[in-house]
Amino acid sequence: MKLSQSLLILGIVVVGVGALAFWAYSAASAPLPEGFPPPTAEGEIELKQYPTYRAATVQVTGDLANASSRGFSPLFRHISSNDISMTAPVETRYPTTTLQGGAAVQGEAAVSFLYRSLDIVPQEVAQDVQVEDISPMTVVSIGVRGGYDYDIYTRSIDRLQAWLLEHPDYTVAGPPRRFFYDGPYIPDPLKRSDIQIPVQRR
Repeated sequence: MKLSQSLLILGIVVVGVGALAFWAYSAASAPLPEGFPPPTAEGEIELKQYPTYRAATVQVTGDLANASSRGFSPLFRHISSNDISMTAPVETRYPTTTLQGGAAVQGEAAVSFLYRSLDIVPQEVAQDVQVEDISPMTVVSIGVRGGYDYDIYTRSIDRLQAWLLEHPDYTVAGPPRRFFYDGPYIPDPLKRSDIQIPVQRR
């Protein structure tokens, strides 16, 4: 086979793989709840406003690094049994102890699937699932691209804490959280998440 033909075939393969990756990235990213701002750009820190939203939540105790994956099954059963469409992001709220130096690795976390609209009302709710309306809030948010490792969360919390020190007119107003925007079929380098701390002005 001539070199030019080999390069042509290689080019077609590369373009095809790139197109497939882009399709998977787009297809696996579910819509946001109504009124939600878009994900924070990678590496940026910004203030964001969130409206009231409805969430199905389970409490998970133990290794915080595995909290989101442990909460997935009961929440997926909940939306499936109620014919509720999946949205993004999946939310994990971590204990406030993770804001302290040498962040905690054990504790209780709240993992939530978010409803697309406040108009959605489930017909049945299992005992381990709580449906709750989350009040509007302001957060300081950092955008992350990459795998969903817990050490990324702790490093991002350190950066948000540094931001708070530089902006003393803001104070912590609630437990920190992470928004996971992309599903498991998205390659790790393309996965997006926000790490956020609820804040209010002093």
